[in-house]
Amino acid sequence: MKFEKEFKEALRNLPVKEKDKLILRLLKNDLTLANRLTFELLSTTSIDDRRSEMEDRIKLRVERITESFYRPSYLMMEMRDLSGEINEHVSVTRDKLGEASLNTIMLIEVLKGNNTNIEKFTYGNSYKFCIYIIARAFKILLMIDRLHSDYRMEFNEDLKKLGVLIGNSEYLMKTAINNGLDVNWLLTGETPEDIKEMHKSIRAQGFLK
Repeated sequence: MKFEKEFKEALRNLPVKEKDKLILRLLKNDLTLANRLTFELLSTTSIDDRRSEMEDRIKLRVERITESFYRPSYLMMEMRDLSGEINEHVSVTRDKLGEASLNTIMLIEVLKGNNTNIEKFTYGNSYKFCIYIIARAFKILLMIDRLHSDYRMEFNEDLKKLGVLIGNSEYLMKTAINNGLDVNWLLTGETPEDIKEMHKSIRAQGFLK
């Protein structure tokens, strides 16, 4: 939403007490912004600390999910819930590096524990889960592509692990091939310069959904 110059000027000229009241009223209706300001203004922990804590939570949560594995569809639901926690972390801390690394860790941990579980079912029963994994892997590559080039090398080891895990699964490889994800991008850490446009085109054709 774009605000007019006059509106911004009027806000600047409001008495301090009136501004404070308005800010508090707005924060009551925007919990994410309130948490972000709490982190930025009051937190004694760094973004790196928060990311490390979130990584531990992901690993513990995935371990519990794997122990109670029931069906691919339920595993996907648990992953979506965990993805929501990662999104909340990113919204509060604005941790773009963590957005890519935490999503990568989530996929690695899930596939390490559940590749064999998934293939106990038919491909049809596992298809939505496989699409979720491949679509998320593609998004991770896009996240990394948006980062400064100095950070990209840090992801090569984990991307290779993810690529190997996908390559070891007949179902996931089939889904990757059918939906335009070249697993070699993960294995080598090298992506096409036009990967963003490729992703848009693939989705426009109805894939990765």
